[in-house]
Amino acid sequence: MNPGTLSSRPALPPGLDARSAAILREIVEQYVETGEPVGSRTLSRRLPLPLSPATIRNVMADLTEAGLLFSPHASAGRLPTEKGVRLFVDGLLQFGSLSEDERETITNSLEMRGRSLQDTLAEASSMLSGLSSAAGLVLAPKSDGAVKHIEFVALGPRRALVILVGADGQVENRVIETPIGLPPSALVEAGNYLNAQLAGRSLEDLRAHVSADMSANRSELHHLTAEIVASGLATWSDVDRGGTLFVRGQARLLADVTEIERLSTIQMLFERLETQETMLRLLELAQESDGVRIFIGAESGLFGLSGTSVVVAPARTESNRIVGAIGVIGPTRLNYGRIIPVVDYTARVIGRMLG
Repeated sequence: MNPGTLSSRPALPPGLDARSAAILREIVEQYVETGEPVGSRTLSRRLPLPLSPATIRNVMADLTEAGLLFSPHASAGRLPTEKGVRLFVDGLLQFGSLSEDERETITNSLEMRGRSLQDTLAEASSMLSGLSSAAGLVLAPKSDGAVKHIEFVALGPRRALVILVGADGQVENRVIETPIGLPPSALVEAGNYLNAQLAGRSLEDLRAHVSADMSANRSELHHLTAEIVASGLATWSDVDRGGTLFVRGQARLLADVTEIERLSTIQMLFERLETQETMLRLLELAQESDGVRIFIGAESGLFGLSGTSVVVAPARTESNRIVGAIGVIGPTRLNYGRIIPVVDYTARVIGRMLG
C-alpha cells in the first residue's frame, strides 16, 4: 500500500453498501481510539446517517455473520475482527499527508549531528515508537561494500581477535580459536596475505577469491596460517551479516495487557524479535513492496500471532536500491491513518541516509 497513490475518499469495498461501510468504519475507528465495544445507541448518535438503533443492530448482525464483527461478551456492543480491520484498511481508511512541520521534525531528529549511524538508527526506531504508541522497527542490512583492511591480533593461548574494517569505516571484531603450536608470525602472515587480496573486493567476493586461490595451491601459506585465514573469514557468515534490527518501545506492547494468554503472546513476540529469521523476513516483506504494507495478525508470516499488526516500508536509495526496512508493530488497533504516512516518510529519509 503506497499512501501516495491512495485517495483520501476511498471507494466502497466490494460487498458493502454505504450504510454497512459507515457502520463498520465507525466501529473500527472507535476500536482504534478506545479498544471498547461499540453499541447501536452510541453509533446512532455518532453516525452521519439518520439510522435508528434497531436498524443499526440489524446491520451489525449482518456484519457479524460476515465475519467482520464479533461480540466479546454478552453485551450488545461489537468489536471488529481481524478480517474487519483488514477490510477497513483496504477500503475504508482515510488519511492525509504529513505537514511540512512534521516532515521537518522527523528529518531533524534523524540528522547525524556527530552521532554514529547505529545511534541514529536507534533514534529512528525510538521516534517511530513515540509517534505510533507501538514498537518501532528499523532494519539496516550490514554493508556488502568493499573491505578496506583485515587484521589478526593475539589474545592469548589459542585465541585471536579478527578486526575487519569496511571501506565505509565500519569496524567489526570477532574472536576465533587458533591451532595448537601457531607461531605469532602466522597471524601477521595471515593478515598480510588477506590484505594483499582485497583489491576493493566485498567480503563475499574476498571469501570466494581466497577459497579458489588456496584450493589451487597458488598461495605459499603455511598450513597453520591457511587455517587462520579460513577461520577468520568464516566468522563473518552470510547469516551473521544479515543485518542489524533496532527495536524500541517494546513496553508499549504491554499497555493494558491483563490476560495471561495475551501476556504470553507478547512474550513470544519479544523472543521472535530477537531472532535472525525475523530480520530476514522483514527485509523480504520490504523487498516485495513498492511502498507501505500492512499485515494484520498472522498475514505476514513474520510472527504468526493474532492480535498484532505490522506496518512496514522499504528504505530505498535514490537509485531505488533497498537498503533496509522501517516499520511499526503493535496491537491491531493501531492508528493506521496516522502511522502510514509517518512510516512512509521515515523510510524515505532513512533510505537517503543509508544510500
